[in-house]
Amino acid sequence: MNSKSRVLPPEKSREETITISNVQKIPPPAGLLVVIGGAENKGQDDLEKKQTPNNFMGPEILKTVIELTGKTDPAIEVVTSASSVGDESFSDYKKIFSELGANNAGHIHHATRKEVLNDTLLIERIKAADAVFFSGGDQLLLTSLYGGTYLLKCLKERYINEPIVIGGTSAGAMALSTQMIYAGSKEVQELAGEIKITIGLEFLKDVCVDTHFVHRGRFIRLAQVIATNPTSIGVGIEEDTAMIVRGGTEAEIIGSGTIIIFEGYDITETNVDEFGSKKPISIRNLKVHILSKGDKYCFEHLNPPHL
Repeated sequence: MNSKSRVLPPEKSREETITISNVQKIPPPAGLLVVIGGAENKGQDDLEKKQTPNNFMGPEILKTVIELTGKTDPAIEVVTSASSVGDESFSDYKKIFSELGANNAGHIHHATRKEVLNDTLLIERIKAADAVFFSGGDQLLLTSLYGGTYLLKCLKERYINEPIVIGGTSAGAMALSTQMIYAGSKEVQELAGEIKITIGLEFLKDVCVDTHFVHRGRFIRLAQVIATNPTSIGVGIEEDTAMIVRGGTEAEIIGSGTIIIFEGYDITETNVDEFGSKKPISIRNLKVHILSKGDKYCFEHLNPPHL
């Protein structure tokens, strides 16, 4: 064994039955999540413009967002606050949603937290929406703008109690998780402690989402995050690929690419705590799954709910 690696204490076998008394019973959410890896197909014009090899199924993912609402013409609120070109981003989504039969698309964009707090019509719009869709951009903008606001409280209450569809792509998908990566490029991802994380909007409990995953070579980045706290499950989603999450735990893969799942429960040793040393990350016994369209995955939670 490498003497420079930190040996983690042995864990109780996950095959054993763990009995926990007086645990708060929390019902599974009634809402649905569509978590997208970015660069989802927005139609033939978009395909010709990007010329990416894995966009061959048409706008399947955005069509699924509409279908999951169960409405023929659903009200969709598109949140572009993460984007520096919010109007352009909304225009693209409004066009494709309209082509897919959803003509009632609203635009939510805030540049400052004060705007969010003073937006008196915001909650009513969230209450009336059949779906809320977060666009790409900078995920840290989403958490800093909406964390601790009535907008987020209202959206979470609807997600828990009503069959609302909440979608996110790229940064909008990363913000839906518990641990949220906000910094750490491909150039530094191999160095212990160089990936920066914070708390996301927490629609996905004990899950960390990374996007553009294969295309931008982010495998080690997400693996390092899971090594910092193996309670969480890592979900690396490729472009034009998504997972539908039902009941908060049951995931189904759609789209043209792959999703890579990281489970850290059985990690035996790592040097992730040697941050600042400029040493490459080392992790042993990290479990990895590669999933594609039609595959399903159940998020196993070993972290009991509590107030």
